[in-house]
Amino acid sequence: MVDTAADDRVAAGGTAARRATLIGAGAILLWSTLALLTTLTGPIPPFETEAVAFAVGGLIGIVWMMARGRSPWAALRQPPVAWVLGVGGLFGYHFLYFLALKSAPAAEANLINYLWPLLIVLFAGLLPGERLGRRQLAGALVGLAGTGLLVTGGRGLSVDPAYLPGFLAAAGAAVTWGAYSTLSRLLGAVPTDAVAFFCLATAALSALCHGALEATVVPDAGQWTLLALMGLGPVGAAFFVWDIGMKKGDIHTLGALSYATPLLSTLLLILAGRSQASGVVAASCLLIIAGAVIASWKPRRWKAPV
Repeated sequence: MVDTAADDRVAAGGTAARRATLIGAGAILLWSTLALLTTLTGPIPPFETEAVAFAVGGLIGIVWMMARGRSPWAALRQPPVAWVLGVGGLFGYHFLYFLALKSAPAAEANLINYLWPLLIVLFAGLLPGERLGRRQLAGALVGLAGTGLLVTGGRGLSVDPAYLPGFLAAAGAAVTWGAYSTLSRLLGAVPTDAVAFFCLATAALSALCHGALEATVVPDAGQWTLLALMGLGPVGAAFFVWDIGMKKGDIHTLGALSYATPLLSTLLLILAGRSQASGVVAASCLLIIAGAVIASWKPRRWKAPV
């Protein structure tokens, strides 16, 4: 006898996973705008930028939660490991990312940062039930070659010392976000609503660091608008939909789709006149994307019909 109920459960699970993957992919489109919005904020320091944008994102998350009839208190009560991962990932990544964009050429720093899709593929191979194979290692080497070309500008191993801190910050951001995204898979019981409080905690930490380390730059009307847009999109809604995708969707598919982010992001920077197109940037971008595709490619095995 055919167990149709079991088949229905499998089909429903597959549909839910595809839906979660599609929702998670929305973060990729939102994140492609972050580099441009960050550079347009001009002289506003990184910690100040983080504090405002994350406060907007967290508050909007709580409002949305309450509008849907869900309890903010329930979302707030999470185990310590969830807080460490959530706040550490969001705060650490974005500080490094903003610092990189403000202390190195935007296109180069942006592309180094976008090694994180490749790192998600590599780190995912370490999750229970997964494995890291030769294809993943080969892809990592190709991506590394693209990063090396980008940092050196095709002029050998010499690196402009003035930009080295920015390049290192971009690399640190890539590692931080790759680890945060992958480890989120292990915390599937933590509700996505908790991200709102992770955002608010990140905003508070950023405000403390800003007060201790930076001089305040009062935003003008245009900069306030940009900060609000960051909080609404790439530093707000993007985290919620990404959390759904990482916990309930296909992590390998999302990693592969994420490779489009540096292309879209860099294209926006160039179209806005914030960076210049060049052969080195194009070649580096192609190598990074090629490495990620190699690492994540899973050829389908042909099965003979029964």
